[in-house]
Amino acid sequence: MIPIQLTLEGLYSYQERQKINFENLTEAGLFGIFGSVGSGKSSILEAISFALYGETERLNSRDKRAYNMMNLKSNKSYIEFDFINFENKKFRATREFKRNSKNFEDVKTPSVTFYEWKNENWIPLEHSNAEKLIGLSYANFKRTIIIPQGQFKEFLELGATDRTNMMKEIFSLQRFDLQNNVSILNSKNRSELDQLEGQLKGFEEVNEEEILIQKDNLKIEQQKFEDAKIQFKKIEEKYIKLKSLKEDFEILNQKKSEFDKLNQQKKEINILETKTEVFDKVFRIFTPLISEKNKLQKEISEQRKNKETQFKIVQETKIRFEDIKNKLSAIQPKYEALNQSKTQENDLSLILQMQKFSGEIETLKERTKKGSEKVKEVETHQKLVQQKIEDLSKNAELLKPKKLDSNLLLNAGNWFTEKKKLKENLQNQTGKIDSIKIEVGKISEDLRPFEINPETFRNDFKTQTETLENQKKTLSEKRNHLEVQQKLAHFANELHDGESCPLCGALEHPNIVEFDDVNTELNEIQKKIEQIEIQKEKIQKHSLEIEKILDRKKIFEEQQKSEEENLKLIQTQIEEHLKNFSWTEFNSENQNDFEEKRQQSFAIEKQIEELNQQIGLEQKNLEKERENLDNYNKALEKFRLDEAKKEEQIKTNEANLKLLSWLDYEKKSIAETEEIYNKLSQSNRETEENYLKLNKEKEEISPKLAEQKTIVDQLEKRISELEKEISDNKILIENSLSEQKFSTLEQTLQILAQEINVHETRNQIQQFKIQFEIIKNDILNLETKLKDFSFDEEQFAETENQFKAFENDLKIVNDSVVKIATEIERLEKEFKKKEDLLKDLSQLQKRAENLKIMTNLFKGAGFVQYVSSIYLRQLCDHANVRFHRMTRNQLSLQLNESNDFEIIDYLNEGRSRSVKTLSGGQAFQVSLSLALALAESVQTNAQSEKNFFFIDEGFGTQDLESVNIVFETLMNLQKENRIVGIISHVEELKEKIPVSLNITKDEERGSLIEIV
Repeated sequence: MIPIQLTLEGLYSYQERQKINFENLTEAGLFGIFGSVGSGKSSILEAISFALYGETERLNSRDKRAYNMMNLKSNKSYIEFDFINFENKKFRATREFKRNSKNFEDVKTPSVTFYEWKNENWIPLEHSNAEKLIGLSYANFKRTIIIPQGQFKEFLELGATDRTNMMKEIFSLQRFDLQNNVSILNSKNRSELDQLEGQLKGFEEVNEEEILIQKDNLKIEQQKFEDAKIQFKKIEEKYIKLKSLKEDFEILNQKKSEFDKLNQQKKEINILETKTEVFDKVFRIFTPLISEKNKLQKEISEQRKNKETQFKIVQETKIRFEDIKNKLSAIQPKYEALNQSKTQENDLSLILQMQKFSGEIETLKERTKKGSEKVKEVETHQKLVQQKIEDLSKNAELLKPKKLDSNLLLNAGNWFTEKKKLKENLQNQTGKIDSIKIEVGKISEDLRPFEINPETFRNDFKTQTETLENQKKTLSEKRNHLEVQQKLAHFANELHDGESCPLCGALEHPNIVEFDDVNTELNEIQKKIEQIEIQKEKIQKHSLEIEKILDRKKIFEEQQKSEEENLKLIQTQIEEHLKNFSWTEFNSENQNDFEEKRQQSFAIEKQIEELNQQIGLEQKNLEKERENLDNYNKALEKFRLDEAKKEEQIKTNEANLKLLSWLDYEKKSIAETEEIYNKLSQSNRETEENYLKLNKEKEEISPKLAEQKTIVDQLEKRISELEKEISDNKILIENSLSEQKFSTLEQTLQILAQEINVHETRNQIQQFKIQFEIIKNDILNLETKLKDFSFDEEQFAETENQFKAFENDLKIVNDSVVKIATEIERLEKEFKKKEDLLKDLSQLQKRAENLKIMTNLFKGAGFVQYVSSIYLRQLCDHANVRFHRMTRNQLSLQLNESNDFEIIDYLNEGRSRSVKTLSGGQAFQVSLSLALALAESVQTNAQSEKNFFFIDEGFGTQDLESVNIVFETLMNLQKENRIVGIISHVEELKEKIPVSLNITKDEERGSLIEIV
């Protein structure tokens, strides 16, 4: 993960919105975040962790986290974090929570949203799971990327199980945890075995002998079927002929019965046909005439009703029109005098303004009088403040000559501090050299028991080893010779006449060689060879021990040489430093005198500062008094201007009066004038509104009245037209009745009342005639066909019984053949299935044996622990590359048999000890080495181009030289494409790091961030 940008507001000590652009910082490869204790450095890491995971190291969900994280002066907290993940994709995480306006301690649950940068836009994601995006849980995130305060040693001190789980997640070792997979496969295989064994129990009676028996039975039944089929065919032909004859006689009888029924219906059909023709003729002639008559009668009735209604409306409209005309005549005189009345209303409005201005002028005069008195009071107070400022300035000037120059104090103080520091370094360096000399002496004592010459011991041991090798070679050759002799003696003892020799193949053995027993001599030689091997191992062991001791001695001697050079350098620095003392006011050997004078100067400076603060306060008061004086003068001027403006407005209004006089109303109250004005204004408004309303109604009703009169005239004309059309229709009906020989219209109505469906009735009659002719023809044909035949019911019954009996026999034989054939087919399929099941059973049994072996192999996640230990050892090797350098080759890290970390101490004969025995500084060094190695492994596993790593502690436990070594280590990471961020308050680091953030805490604004 690579950070891009962090925005935070209202979080911990961050009150105002602050933004960190990490791109400039990460380009440097190494950057720092510096600030005093409590300034808000660690809060930056807390913000990143909380934005991604909703978790923080300081607080959990039970600690009222949202309330305690929010700045007490803020009502909203906001975090926005942009980063690039291991897939080189850009994401944003935001979290925001707000304070309840009604309850200060109630902070609502944070809202969280994750985004992905796609197509130049932030697209919201459906989840807020940072583990999916970064590939690490929160616990492992704070072990490998952002390591908060107090957690730096956590990975080092984790138990074996927890560390295995961590390695499992980071390096995806779960792919080696095959226990569940094997267990599933084993269960599945066991289930399949049980199923197969259960299936095979159902195939116990399926065999080849049973199939052969069934095939013999099939041949017998097939012969029976052929015989039965011949007999059935004969009787079937006879039965079919008799059955056909019977069916023909039955059909003839049925047709005759149907024909008799149709004969009876024929008279009714003829009557229906006559009625239908009459109805059709009357319907076509009279229906249009009757419909027209009804339509005209209905329309004339409606038009007469409309005429009555419209006539009534005309009368009502006339009455209303006359009423409006009368009202207009009554209001006309008042409307004509409206202009004069409105002029009077306008005069009253002007008089009301003049009365109000008169009252306001009196108020302004009173305020002007009071303001003049206040101005005099402020001028007096201003003079007193001015005098106080002058007195304080004189006191400050008297103190200034007594104060020493601040640069002088700073430079001299730095000189004394540096002198003290150099003396301490000299003392520490001397102690280090003495300690190393003691260790060198101890190592020399360790070499004394071996009684060797350190310069020649390697050649001496080599000579001894070569001598022993020659002795071993001689004894081995002699042993080989004796073993050959022993083997030949064995062959000689086994030779017998008539049996071939295993060496030459001869069958006769005339001169068999005799050999002495060499077993005792062989045993003695073997013991001598073993003694030589023991001596060689002893020499090799001594050589290794001596090499180890000499290596340690060399390390300490080199270290002693290096420390002595450092001691000389410190002594030179002290001499140079003493030469730089150039202040006559102080004694270089008396730091206490300097401190006393510095404190006196500080006290004077504090007095001057307090006087300056008082002067500043009084100047602010003076400025405030001046502002007040200006404001009062401006207010007085405004009062005078307003008074003049209002007097001028009264004169203007008086000149604009047309009908009324100001003198008549000058003594009246505003309330009286307002009452007169309101009554006149309301009367004018009502007069104008009523006149316009009545005039509008008159204009609207006049055209309506004319329109309604026209409608009545049109209705009368239409009624006359309809009466003529009714008369014409009546004549046409009478002519049609005469032509069709009907005396009255009621006769036609009775015929039409039958409501005969002519089309359907004609179709029904036509169908009847067709059916009648068809049955008649069928009877003639059947009588002709059966003229020479007769039908015997008893003969047919006897033949039918024979047919059914033979048919039943044939069915029984056929069912038997089919049943046996089906059984043979089933047995053959079952036999084939049985063979396949036996093959599968054999394979599953073999697989069960293999799975049993795999179950034992992967049981209890043993294989994962084995792979984890390999990764841990690689991690340990990578960490030791840096740890050796940081500890000057004095310590290294290793894993014991329980996969727990141990320290190898080369200053104590390379013995191992617990990591818990390390000092704070050493623990930081090994933890940093492990963390860097772990970060490298994570990067390699994630295949990311760059990797980011944040450190939030530890440098305060290191001495100056260790800080330099650690810093050099971190600088080298830049060449390895690593990015490291450091949070610290160690000034030596701040001077070395090229780019950093400086966190300061302002009492009013909270924590502020600036790039240095």
